[in-house]
Amino acid sequence: MVVWRKARRSDDMGGNCIELAPMPDGVGIRDSKDPDGPRLIIGRSAFQAFTTALKRH
Repeated sequence: MVVWRKARRSDDMGGNCIELAPMPDGVGIRDSKDPDGPRLIIGRSAFQAFTTALKRH
């Protein structure tokens, strides 16, 4: 079973949020407003590089 998580501060963002879930192949990303819509799965190292880049800005 996949467990999706939304950021705690997502209510402050006016509904423009994503949800994340650990997956066997990496990290799943989806639009919180469209949970049955498309999903993106990226490798763990790519996700780590992405979050590191976000923290720098």
